Amino acid sequence: MDLKVTQTIKNIAIIGSTGSIGTQTLDIARQCPDRFKVTVLAAGTRVNDLIEQARIHRPALAIIADQSKYAELRDALSPLGIATAAGAKAIADAMERDDFSTVVTATVGYSGLEPTIRAIRAGKDIALANKETLVVAGELIDRLLSASASRILPVDSEHSAIYQCLVGEDPATVDRLIITASGGPFRNHTKEQLADVTVADALRHPNWSMGNKITIDSATMMNKAFEIIEARWLFGLEADRIEPVVHPQSIIHSMVQFCDGAVKAQLGIPDMHLPIRYALGDATRIDSHERRLRIEDYASLTFFRPDMSKFPCLGLAYTALEHGGTAACAINAANEVAVAAFLAGRIRFTDIYQVIEQTRMATTFVPAPGYDDYVAVNSEARAKADEIIKTL
Repeated sequence: MDLKVTQTIKNIAIIGSTGSIGTQTLDIARQCPDRFKVTVLAAGTRVNDLIEQARIHRPALAIIADQSKYAELRDALSPLGIATAAGAKAIADAMERDDFSTVVTATVGYSGLEPTIRAIRAGKDIALANKETLVVAGELIDRLLSASASRILPVDSEHSAIYQCLVGEDPATVDRLIITASGGPFRNHTKEQLADVTVADALRHPNWSMGNKITIDSATMMNKAFEIIEARWLFGLEADRIEPVVHPQSIIHSMVQFCDGAVKAQLGIPDMHLPIRYALGDATRIDSHERRLRIEDYASLTFFRPDMSKFPCLGLAYTALEHGGTAACAINAANEVAVAAFLAGRIRFTDIYQVIEQTRMATTFVPAPGYDDYVAVNSEARAKADEIIKTL
């Protein structure tokens, strides 16, 4: 006799619902209505997209970070019985609601830090796509998790790959983590050619479709620096046991080498639906009709060491982890300011690293920070970066 197992529906909140990760998470919720129900949606500025998402998914609450867009959101959703709010504080406060158990942090940048902290204190599980949370305040997040029922389930494809490779393994047998990188649009450029690349050039990622900020981070390889820092806090390995390798095809998403020399890798097409499903499913497999990897379609998979002199932002990972404290917080803040300046045409591509390094050196360093220290250093570093940009 067949016994049908009743699947409990998981209620989820999504911060950054109108971005790439957020919209793909909503794809999965739509495909699996018997598994997931969206109860809170939060977005930055795209109010029309948020309104459309809310009309489809009917959350209990929709929040727009940009308070100037609030009236439009309220007027559109109030007739549907959907509560609305606006502002960063409203997003952070929503993390304490009792109508969801898992929050997908899909926002980009420093803005993800406070909501994640509030979610941890509220005992929520966190499907983490906001790498800056662990970059900025990894030590603090580590301490908070040790005193909370919360779990972090990585959504970044590289960290999800490592997480999957570690299932069933003794952590003591791990020798090193190998984080793969596409190399971005400039992997074949010379150092000299990088001085003249345009914003349009930098936004042409060869493998992934992402938002502007993270696409520029891929072009500078700063995203890989952030992923190294994130891996250190997610998996508890020191920096010298976490290595990047350029893998242009983006089929192997990362690898783990063990003490006996064996290497495990997770493979898949460049598509974020898989790691999102794995995180939402509590590290279990959920059936999917997405396009499957056919290994015979790839004549070869290639790998090479990244050129640290050509991509100096990558080395900032090891600088940040060596110094600890607020070093990574200052680096992240300066990077956000520098990337915005590059996208606005105010600085050259190669200036991004210079702004970050000069800002790091000029910003107050706190070796054992609390939350207020991170807030202060973030503000100071942004101001310093703005000053430096004006001199370029």
